[in-house]
Amino acid sequence: MQHRISFRLSLSILAVLCGCALATSTLAAEPAGAETKEQHEGVPLKPAELVHIGKFAITNSMLVTWFVAAGIIVFAQLATRKIKPVPSGAQNFWEWLVESLHDFLESIIGRELVQKTFWFFATIFIFILFVNWFGLIPGVGTIGWGHHDPTTGIFQVDQPLLRGGNADLNMTSAMALIFFVLWIIWAIQANGVGGFLLHIFGPKGETSGFLKIMMIVIFFMVGWLEVISILFRPISLSFRLFGNVYAGESILEAMSTMVPALSWLIPIPFYFMEILVGIVQALVFMLLTAVFTLLIAQHEPGHEAQH
Repeated sequence: MQHRISFRLSLSILAVLCGCALATSTLAAEPAGAETKEQHEGVPLKPAELVHIGKFAITNSMLVTWFVAAGIIVFAQLATRKIKPVPSGAQNFWEWLVESLHDFLESIIGRELVQKTFWFFATIFIFILFVNWFGLIPGVGTIGWGHHDPTTGIFQVDQPLLRGGNADLNMTSAMALIFFVLWIIWAIQANGVGGFLLHIFGPKGETSGFLKIMMIVIFFMVGWLEVISILFRPISLSFRLFGNVYAGESILEAMSTMVPALSWLIPIPFYFMEILVGIVQALVFMLLTAVFTLLIAQHEPGHEAQH
C-alpha cells in the first residue's frame, strides 16, 4: 500500500512540475543579467530567468520546485523501500503523514471519493508545504548575482539564484489548472455528462405546475452564474496561494533591510509566523480543492449519474 501511494505521489509531483514548466515557458520572466535602470525595492513580482533554451525558460523559482520535488520523491522511495511490520525512522514519519492525511480527508469527503482522489490532494498538501518551507531557508533570495552598494558597503543581490516556488504565479497557476482539469474528469465520472449539466443548470427541490416551470427558468439562469464561478476557481486558488506566500517573502525582505545592523535579528519572529503560514496555505489549498470536488461528486435525490 505504501509503495503504491509513494509511486502515485511521485507521478503526481512530476505532473505538477510539468504543468509549472509549461506555464513558466509561456509567461514572461526577468531575463538573466538584465540591468534595471531604476532601483527595485522588495521582492520582484516576476521570477528571474537563469537559463534560456529556445523558448523554454528555467527560472530560479523552477529550480526550487525541482529541488523540493526531487527531495520528496527520493525520501518517499527510500522510506518505503523496505517496509517493516513495526515502522521506525523515515518509514514511521512517512506512514504517519500519509495516514493522517488519508484519515483527515476521508472524514471530509468520504471513503469512496478519497480512494479516487487522495493521490492528488496528498501531493498538493505535501508539495506546497515543503516548497513554502524551503523558501524560508537562509540563502533563498539572498544568494545570487549583484553589486556592491558604495553608499552602504553592502552587497546588493540583483539576480537571486533561488526564489520561493509558490511566490511565482506560474507555479500556483499550474497547480490550479491541473486541479481544474482533474475536477472536470471527476465530475463527469461521478455524474455523467447529463448529470453534470443537470447539477449545474437543473432545478433543486420538488415542485410542480407553474412553480416548477419558474424554478427551471430561475435555476437555468443561476447555472450560468455557477459556470462563471467555476471558471474563476483556478484564478482564485492560484492568486490566494501566490499572494500569501509573496506577501510573506516581502515582509521578510522589508524586515531584513529595515535596520542593516540588525538584519539577522528582526526577521526572526516573522520566520516563525511564515512557518505557520506555510502549513495553513497548504491546508487551505488542499481543503478548497477537496470541497470543490465533493460538491460536484455528491448526488442529490433525482440527480444520480446520467451517462
